[in-house]
Amino acid sequence: MTTMNTVIVTPSGAALGADITGVDLSRPLTDEQVATIVDAWHQNLVLRIRNQSLSDADLIRFSKHFGDLDLAPISSSGKREIPEHPEIVVISNVKEGGHPIGSLGNAEAEWHTDMSYVEMPPKMSCLYSLEVPEEGGNTSFLNMYSAYEALPDHLKQAITGKRCKHDISRNSAGEVRKGFEAYANEPDPRKIPGTYHPLMCSHPKTGRKCLYLGRRGNAHIEDLGVEESEALLDQLWAHAIKPDFRWDHVWRVGDLILWDNRCTMHRRDAFDDCSRRIMHRTQVKGETRPA
Repeated sequence: MTTMNTVIVTPSGAALGADITGVDLSRPLTDEQVATIVDAWHQNLVLRIRNQSLSDADLIRFSKHFGDLDLAPISSSGKREIPEHPEIVVISNVKEGGHPIGSLGNAEAEWHTDMSYVEMPPKMSCLYSLEVPEEGGNTSFLNMYSAYEALPDHLKQAITGKRCKHDISRNSAGEVRKGFEAYANEPDPRKIPGTYHPLMCSHPKTGRKCLYLGRRGNAHIEDLGVEESEALLDQLWAHAIKPDFRWDHVWRVGDLILWDNRCTMHRRDAFDDCSRRIMHRTQVKGETRPA
């Protein structure tokens, strides 16, 4: 446990994750408080700050301590979900007037890295809970530093210098994105559009090496045949999702979770669609390509 200027950092005791206490994020933070939180984020990869009461403006102000923010994508209605705060993405299964107020619904979100299919994926996400179901809908995280460090030598050698394609055609719930319907039934992952990134990356801030998988669906390792690529990816994924590298978060209203998107993966449990789940999310822009 470490303390500086009222900020208390308590590691989870698992492979990653720490609680931050002693701060009210609805108020401006001092430079010392920000520095302590950013350092804790680099050390623990995922931070949990509970018992917060944040407006969207508060969430945006806090998130900007980590860098410039991405704008939320345009929703199916043709506009952003919160026009007055275009940086906010609504993650929700709630419908009003028969129309969803957010994205992803209640389906299970498989292990993934956010937006790994773009050239410079976001470096961080902040997710704040407004309504949570009584059961389900929880979020789990993986430490991809540890996953790489624990790889058997033959797998480290197998991925050295190799790049993997990250599918752009589907989201983390496995749903086909608008405009990519032509690839919905394509059996050959080599033909599906996406972006290639190295399977082993070095974190631009810490310099530590991590395994960079993105998401499993339609992934393909460059210059390998489909069967050979699938066999190697199966081995890497079976290793990466071991409990040794995992921390599970059970949501409460007022929780803020922030994670380093460059060296973690995360997933969400499914939950009863009759329950309400509303989250507001910001994303900090990536500054470099994975390398």
